[in-house]
Amino acid sequence: MPEPQDVLGPLSESALFLTLTIEDGGENAVHELLPDLAGMIRSVAFPLPNEALTCVVGIGSAAWDRLFTGPRPARLHPFREIGGDRHRAPATPGDLFLHIRAKRFYPCFELARRVVGGLGGAVSVVDEVVGFRYFDRRDLLGFVDGTENPTGAAAAAAVLVGDDPPFDGGSYLIAQKYLHDLAKWHAMPVEARDDAVGRRMLDDVELADGVKPADSHVALTTIEEGDGTERKILRDNMPFGSIARGEYGTFFAGYAADPGVTEQMLTRMFTGASAGHPDRILEVSTAVTGGLFFVPPADFLDDPPALPAGSGVTAVGR
Repeated sequence: MPEPQDVLGPLSESALFLTLTIEDGGENAVHELLPDLAGMIRSVAFPLPNEALTCVVGIGSAAWDRLFTGPRPARLHPFREIGGDRHRAPATPGDLFLHIRAKRFYPCFELARRVVGGLGGAVSVVDEVVGFRYFDRRDLLGFVDGTENPTGAAAAAAVLVGDDPPFDGGSYLIAQKYLHDLAKWHAMPVEARDDAVGRRMLDDVELADGVKPADSHVALTTIEEGDGTERKILRDNMPFGSIARGEYGTFFAGYAADPGVTEQMLTRMFTGASAGHPDRILEVSTAVTGGLFFVPPADFLDDPPALPAGSGVTAVGR
């Protein structure tokens, strides 16, 4: 299998999530930068070996056809908005997605500055989120995040494409920003918060099946095949916040070999598994962005297919 990007790396202490759109005529600048990206990462990471700096690049559906000739990843499509009776998962603009991780934030910042600076006016940054580790891997709602992530061979099987050459070793990323109403959440009894999530906040133990509400977050995001096999994704979520703006939230980054698994989880969250009972956590957590990106294998970025004829002919200079 081709070498994947660093999608299987461990959860980090710091992260920067950048969503970019490509300006008209900017395709050539983006296309030229992709083979340079590995070197840019090394130039920042080499003198900082203890920072574990990585960068994953995802490409949106509309951007793919602007950047490359040849076949498309089989399951790449625009993010599909999900609308329930009370809650909505919106689709928002995004052609490129950068998921930059390190122990401390400043290497993430420096790499992002170099990448975006190298692209110049070819792109616009439409969303920027700084993620941080919070206590013992908890989100701002107080619960440990990522407990059920697969590991080892199971993680590779869940995350890496293996049935779609030449895109084997790639992955699909769904990225969403959620804002939390912490005042409303903290006004709830602890038992009600446990029921909303489906785990006990104190010790991170999942509630028993006979106790766990059917509309809890854990129940609705557990996807099982007919034979009882559970379908997994890799969550690399991070808390974020701004005291000045009064914004507190979770950035969801879900990697999967098949985006349909993540989409099924989200559909169950926002519409309910049955009888229209959506995820209880959405009473205090609102999705404000949504995008689907394909994360090509590393060698695809090193030597990408040619630009389509006529693309980037008026590219903004780098």
